[in-house]
Amino acid sequence: MRRKTRSSRVGKATATVSLLRAVADPDRLKIVESLRHGPKNVTQLAQILQSEIVNVSHHLGVLRRNKIVQFQKRGRFVQYTLNPAFHHVSDKGDVLALGSCRLEIPNGC
Repeated sequence: MRRKTRSSRVGKATATVSLLRAVADPDRLKIVESLRHGPKNVTQLAQILQSEIVNVSHHLGVLRRNKIVQFQKRGRFVQYTLNPAFHHVSDKGDVLALGSCRLEIPNGC
């Protein structure tokens, strides 16, 4: 049986902390919530959050660097979606896998 080294546990903990920090901001959590319902561009997200586009772009940059969201250029717009490596839908609701932690969002929320 292979034992995990201390450095691999520390590395995994550091990655989890980074992911948790990325979704800890209320506006970034609202972005994640909005993207649960389908792809959106920065203008749509700014309208939903009632925030300036520059602020939403900053938050999307944090989520992109942590690979929580993916993006695809569509014409002159960039569409953002939740990364399927972090987000999946179960029969009970949505799940965000954040390293060693999970954020479960029950249906109806």
